[in-house]
Amino acid sequence: MFKLRILPQTTSLIKRTMSSQEADVLFETINNAGIITLNRPKALNSLNTSMVSKLLPQLREWENSKNLVIIKGAGDKAFCAGGDVKLAIDKVEGPKFFYTEYNVNYLIGKYKIPYIAFINGITMGGGLGMSVHGRYRVATEKTIIAMPETKIGLFPDVGGSYFLPRLQVNLGLYLGLTGDRLKGKDVVKAGIATHFVSSKRLYELEKLLLRCTSEMEIHSLLNKFNEPPEEFSLAPNIKHINYCFAASTVEEIIERLEKVQNEWSVKTLKTLNQMCPGSLKITMRALQRGAQLDLPQCLKMEYRLTCRATENHDFPEGVRALLIDKDNNPQWKPKTLAEVDDGYVESYFKKLPEDRELKFFDAKL
Repeated sequence: MFKLRILPQTTSLIKRTMSSQEADVLFETINNAGIITLNRPKALNSLNTSMVSKLLPQLREWENSKNLVIIKGAGDKAFCAGGDVKLAIDKVEGPKFFYTEYNVNYLIGKYKIPYIAFINGITMGGGLGMSVHGRYRVATEKTIIAMPETKIGLFPDVGGSYFLPRLQVNLGLYLGLTGDRLKGKDVVKAGIATHFVSSKRLYELEKLLLRCTSEMEIHSLLNKFNEPPEEFSLAPNIKHINYCFAASTVEEIIERLEKVQNEWSVKTLKTLNQMCPGSLKITMRALQRGAQLDLPQCLKMEYRLTCRATENHDFPEGVRALLIDKDNNPQWKPKTLAEVDDGYVESYFKKLPEDRELKFFDAKL
């Protein structure tokens, strides 16, 4: 009797240990589809090195063996709230994390089979890197997207310098500098999501996608579930966004915003004043350059910037003030936009030593 009682406990203990090791990202195969679940719901499914290190080999394997891949987040609050920035500010661990994460972004951007991201809930920073470069991005009424990096002394990475400058009417520069959020159907209007589906229909959509055997079937199924867009919430200020954010410097954007003088421009000026001055200028330059580069070139440029960010003052300080001590009082260096000179900005963009540059997993030696 004693043995019989102990056996189930032992097996459940073994199962628990295995599941806790696998818990941060789950991989499942149904029919000939791969399903990925980012599984840190308490941390809003934010990415860490363990997760991206599992994602890269699994996605590579599936690209050559599956019909399609679906990626989603556990729980109903977030798809993925970004990278784990408390880890990312470490001078050693940060670059390791970014190196693997950017390789995953690169792979998604050139993925041969349909890659379908259910961006249900909060989708920020690294969460956009896991979705926006893929072929299909399905938003819901719970979707909230943002690239809020300038607030913590960083800049929009994970290919942000590639996809933001390609959004219409200078919207990308506006979102990248201000960190403004878009919700629901606005995410489709902006061009970040490809489809809008009510969250209560995602389960049904997923089940039907798993039966699809061709790209044509996937495409028509997504179109069948897609709901028509509504008026863009930023529509009343689109002409102002287009005008103000067409300026070639951050200072000129601020001058143009001061001329607009409406509720939106006052709020936008207030927001920009709260951001890290160095980050604003680095972001501006990264997006201007990214407009002329392809995704792999953008990721290589961003890797130089993130490595420099871990070595400099502002990124660790922003994370300290907003996420660790939570005093919301970051002491930026340089302190003002006027003090952020061209030499400071350019120092971030300089090539790294050859052995530290970002290299992609399929690079020819």
